[in-house]
Amino acid sequence: MKIKVKRICLFILLFFCFLLFISGLMTLFQRDLSLKDKVALVKVEGPIIKSQKIVDEINDYVKDKTIKAIVMRVNSPGGGVVAAQEIYEAVKNAASKKTIVVSMGAIAASGGYYISAPATRIIANPGTLTGSIGVIMEIPNLKGLMDKIGIKTEVIKSGRHKDLASVFRGIGDEERKILQGVMDDVHDQFIKAVSEGRRIPFEEVKKLSDGRVFSGRQALNLNLVDELGDLKHAINVASKLAGIKGEPEIITKKERYTIFDIFNKDLFEEIIKILPNSELKYIYLP
Repeated sequence: MKIKVKRICLFILLFFCFLLFISGLMTLFQRDLSLKDKVALVKVEGPIIKSQKIVDEINDYVKDKTIKAIVMRVNSPGGGVVAAQEIYEAVKNAASKKTIVVSMGAIAASGGYYISAPATRIIANPGTLTGSIGVIMEIPNLKGLMDKIGIKTEVIKSGRHKDLASVFRGIGDEERKILQGVMDDVHDQFIKAVSEGRRIPFEEVKKLSDGRVFSGRQALNLNLVDELGDLKHAINVASKLAGIKGEPEIITKKERYTIFDIFNKDLFEEIIKILPNSELKYIYLP
């Protein structure tokens, strides 16, 4: 009798261990076990300073066969030229393999529009601020202040233009011409990217590329976006384009921040980069 009771207790114990094991597996692999088709939501919020996290996130979703479509929520005034160009290439690559729909928030201007251009479809809210197809470089000039307080800088250089765009003196005519040439070339890259991404003739895009902003409704009339709607509408559009039937499962990566992030070196670098400096930027500055 005692042996029989022990066997029953052992069976119950093993059964509960088995349930715990299955529960653990389901928690660990819940994404893969889901029966619903999935839409990934990628968020681009605030100034575009670095690209790697966004690029990696998009590339991971492209490789994931369980992800049928990607929705990129853009709420950004733009940022660094190179960061925007790297995200642009990731979106362009994703669009060649999967449906990727951009949902524009309050603002998706300059670099925020740049990264949106190659998407399968762009959806803006009627009041979204977008466009601002242009390049800007802000160079602080501290010469007047330094003259007042009696501070001078001594520069030793190997080339005549090695200290081009120095904050310790003004910009001469020759230097301005050099910098303007760089700006014009990078601006041309922006126009070409929009032309290719939106399939609009280069000259037509050029007419709109004086840095002005448009509302979402104006952008629709100019073919800069495809339709009007909110994030939910964008997810529905992405689902239909990807052939998803029914309600999809939304997958997104959540960023966790703590008080210690305030002292993070990268955070300080990002704050400094937003301030005026000689970096080329695709950014809307009202």
